[in-house]
Amino acid sequence: MGAMNPMQDLLDTVARLRAPGGCPWDREQTHESLVRCLQEETAELIETIDEKDDSHMREELGDVLLQVVMHAEIAKEKGAFDFNAVAAEINEKLIRRHPHVFGNVKAETSEQVLVNWAAIKETEKKNTPQALPANALKRPPATLATLLQADELIKQLGKRNFTPEGLDPAKVEKIADDLTEEKAAMKLLEIVAACRRAKIDPESALRKELRRIADSYDKASFPVP
Repeated sequence: MGAMNPMQDLLDTVARLRAPGGCPWDREQTHESLVRCLQEETAELIETIDEKDDSHMREELGDVLLQVVMHAEIAKEKGAFDFNAVAAEINEKLIRRHPHVFGNVKAETSEQVLVNWAAIKETEKKNTPQALPANALKRPPATLATLLQADELIKQLGKRNFTPEGLDPAKVEKIADDLTEEKAAMKLLEIVAACRRAKIDPESALRKELRRIADSYDKASFPVP
């Protein structure tokens, strides 16, 4: 292996591990079996970011990159796609969604960038075969952390001016006015402690409520005749 192209070296190493005569464990892995590894490596990377630990962050970034390369190698073996296709697609998307850098569109602030990004994304959706209706709700992935699912769902509903039943915007506004990161963390801890005392699984309860809210939006937006 040469020292001038570390990315290609990594691709070659993983291909060798997966090849006949390579590592039995690596050869047994599938997209599905690696899901847990990806979740764990991502969590460990986030921990190094929270701790501002650059040396360990570099290591954990490598572990996450390995997961990407492994999935790409498995796909390549099936004839689906390879790592170059993954890299090319995300590169094309970055250029397409940053016309203020690679084109003639003007965007002086982050807010303008996000507006442009959303407009481009909507155009892409409309040009996608079997695209969802323009106002359809994209449900967050079920494997996403439940609090992140809630945050994403609330963001999407806010864009559509849809207020879930039982969620009082006035109360939310009042709480937000006096909220800090420390207070928010303590409130969440209090809720978790209360759930534990009441023998309620907070993760399961929140997931069920998110499904109810998403279902209520779908029925409100697209009523069945």
